[in-house]
Amino acid sequence: MLGLPKGKVFLVPWTEQWEREFLLEKQTIQSVLGECPLAIHHIGSTAVKDLSAKPIIDIAIEVMKFEDGVRCVPALEKIGYSYKGTSILPERHYFSKGEPRTHQIHLFQTGSEHLKKQLALKEYLNQNASDRKAYQELKEKLSVTYGADKLAYADAKSDFIHSLMQKLGFEN
Repeated sequence: MLGLPKGKVFLVPWTEQWEREFLLEKQTIQSVLGECPLAIHHIGSTAVKDLSAKPIIDIAIEVMKFEDGVRCVPALEKIGYSYKGTSILPERHYFSKGEPRTHQIHLFQTGSEHLKKQLALKEYLNQNASDRKAYQELKEKLSVTYGADKLAYADAKSDFIHSLMQKLGFEN
């Protein structure tokens, strides 16, 4: 199942289908962007095996220069993405697809600290069952508390994520 209605928060148990969905979308993105992306990554909770997640595939695209993101807009719009600009999330071009939303693209300049953190966190959670379980329990509790407020849900997770980032050597 994919798709999260605007403003809602609910979790779906992890499924191998999310990896297949990412790979299909990656092929589609590569077909319209050609050589522009340096890399395309599956990020977020749907990229962490056995972790429940909001049913949205998060995709990180790396480009050489941040300005290259604007040149990607027309091609990504052709495959159903809506460009949301650069002010929603720090240091990235943000795109969403579908209503309910099924995919999100976070387009970063290569070497971005935010991208490094996303990739490190995904890797860590995939390898560390105890912290993955603790994160799972926190997300389940918060999704019930903040089921109609995605910003409050995200904010309530920030202390836990910050503690993991400190374990990984990121100070902020």
